[in-house]
This record gives sequence, structure tokens and C-alpha cells, in this order.
Amino acid sequence: MSEHDAERLRLGFAVRVSALFAAFFFIAGMQLAYLPVWLDWAGLGPREIAIVTAAPLIVRIAATPLIAFAADRSGNYRRVLIALSWAALAALLMLAQARGFWAILAAMLIFAVAWTAIMPLTETVAIGGVRAAGLDYGRMRLWGSLSFIAASFCGGLLVERVGAGAIIWLIVVGGALMTTAAHALERPIALNRPQAAAAPPRLDLSGGLALLSSRPFLLLLAAAGGVQAAHAVLYTFGTLHWRALGLSAQWCGALWAVAVVAEIGLFAFSARVVARLGAARLIGLGAAAAAVRWTAMGSDPPLALLVGLQLLHALTFGATHLGAIHLIARIAPERHAGAAQAVYASVVGGLAMGAAMLVAGPLYAEFAGRAYWAMAALAGLGLAASVGLMRGWRGSKRGR
Repeated sequence: MSEHDAERLRLGFAVRVSALFAAFFFIAGMQLAYLPVWLDWAGLGPREIAIVTAAPLIVRIAATPLIAFAADRSGNYRRVLIALSWAALAALLMLAQARGFWAILAAMLIFAVAWTAIMPLTETVAIGGVRAAGLDYGRMRLWGSLSFIAASFCGGLLVERVGAGAIIWLIVVGGALMTTAAHALERPIALNRPQAAAAPPRLDLSGGLALLSSRPFLLLLAAAGGVQAAHAVLYTFGTLHWRALGLSAQWCGALWAVAVVAEIGLFAFSARVVARLGAARLIGLGAAAAAVRWTAMGSDPPLALLVGLQLLHALTFGATHLGAIHLIARIAPERHAGAAQAVYASVVGGLAMGAAMLVAGPLYAEFAGRAYWAMAALAGLGLAASVGLMRGWRGSKRGR
């Protein structure tokens, strides 16, 4: 294969994975920022909203490893992603017609089974491209962040001009885009090593047990889990609380966009950042920023300070996620990469975040914005674990 052909294949692979990231995060942007607004419009209370928004995260604990296992066994991620995307789209159409807590929860659970597995499978495909062809993970992932911004602005405009009832239909549009992107995704091609990207490592029992007995991996789960779960109040009630403070829907969308713009800036230079600071230190930096961010958010700061606090999202989410993805690739043997991604998604994005969101409902109902202080304490636990991770990780002299 000529150098020109290899570069063309690398670019094509990166573009298709980027498109799937973009479609997925269009849904995520609408869901995180505006689904609670739609649920409120549909008549659900704070505790019911917390349960519905936490449902995908709780389902992820069991569904993601099982689906990852099936995908690894099949050896064809494209086929699995297409099936999951169609299932997610069908569930969204059901959700759009649902009324009442139980009907909405049932549709959301069906959606969650399909949707929560799409991200870790896409992450595994992307990391396969990084390992096999030297692609930049951050450059692919940032298209998801750009799409999140588009969703934030579109959602704000839709709420202002049409009303909260239209939100669910924009999420359905996102489901259709995700299905299209899944069909466009080609089977990964190993550019440097045969089957390195085309046949990801299989999820097996020995791989999972080896990971769960690894002290660095357990510290990684504790550190990243604490920091990411500390976003629970923001993700569930951020927009509702900002509107209760008098901000318009467009300003709420702008605040979400500010956070993701900062995240994009980090992802655009991710390779340099990881090389300079190291993956473990990035997680520690994200944990420290999270403790500061949620402490300040608990005081209901004015708009100008809110903008600055939203910029910290580059660290609280971006640096933590970036550090975790790169550290997983270094902690886990390549043959257990699929297991590592599935366990990470289940524990951090499922168990930790789901539990935090369930707690966020009663906390917000009782304390409103002061519920962020509980998130600051959770971030502090993540910071303590990240210190242990930095001290114990011996991947290199600089903790990479």
C-alpha cells in the first residue's frame, strides 16, 4: 500500500468515527441540557426527573458489558452499532408519544439499553485507530463536542420560539442522524498491523478479573468516577436552576456551549497536552478544578462568574476523560482493551453517575443550588484517589 493510499484510509476512518461521535453527542447535548425541561413540561416532579435521567446510567451497569461482549464476539462493530442505533431511534419515537411517569420511564429504559452501549463501542473503535494507525483521539472526539454546542444552541432557540414540548422531536432528529452515521461507518481497517483495528480484543472473564485486581485501574475508576459523577446536579438540574434564577433559555444554551468550547480547545491539542502533563496528572487536574467549580456553583454566582465556571468544564470533564482514555490504553493489555472500556463505562458512566443522579433529585428538591456543595465533596473524593493514582502509577517517570 502506497503512503498516499494509507493516508487516505486513515483520513476516511477518522472522518467516519468523527461523524458517529458528532451524531451521538447531538443527542447527548439535547438530553443533558433540555430533556429535564421537557420532562418538567410533561408534568414530572424533581424526584421523577432524577429517576428518568438516571435510568440510562443505571441500565449501563449491566447492559454495556453484555453488549460489548456480543460485539467483540461478532467481530463486526458496524453491524452492532447499526442495530443499536435503530433500536435507540425507535425508543425515542416511543418516548415522544409517552405521557406520565411510568410510560416515559419505560420508553427511556428501552432507549437506554441501546444508547448507552454506543459510546464505549465507538471509543473502542477510535482507540483501535490510535493504536493501529497513530490517529489522534482528541481530534476525532472534538467533533462530538462541536455537535454538543450545536444541540445546545438549537435547543435554546427551540424552547424560546416553539416551546419545551418540541424538544423531544429535536432529540428524535439526533437519533436519525446517529443511525445514518452508523450505516456510514466502515469496518475498521488495520493500516500498520493486520487486524489490529478490525478485530478488537474480546471481552472475557480473565480480562475482567485481571483488570479488577489491578490497583492502578481501581484507582482510575475511583478518581474518574468521583470527578465525573460530581457533574450530576449540573447534568440533571443545571438548565432548570439557571431558568429559576432568571436566565433565558438562550443564555442557558450559551452556558452549555461555553463549557464545550473550552472542552474542544483541550481536545484540539490533546496529543501535546497528554505528552506534556501525563494522563494521570490530567485526572488530578480535573479533580482539583471540580472541587473549585462545584463549591462556587453552590453559591448561585452571577452570570459573569457562571461563564468562568463553565470554562472549567475543559478540566472537570475534558481533562478527566482524556486522561482516563489514555491511561486505560496503557494500564490494560491490548487483548483486554474491550474489557477495560466496558468496565470503565459501566462503573464511571453507569454506577457512579447513576447513583449520583438519583441522589441529586432529593438534594436539589431540598436545597436547590446548594446541592452543588455535595458534588464538591464528591469531587474531593475523586481528588484523593487521583493523588494515589499519580503516586502509584509507574508508566513513566512523569506519570504518563
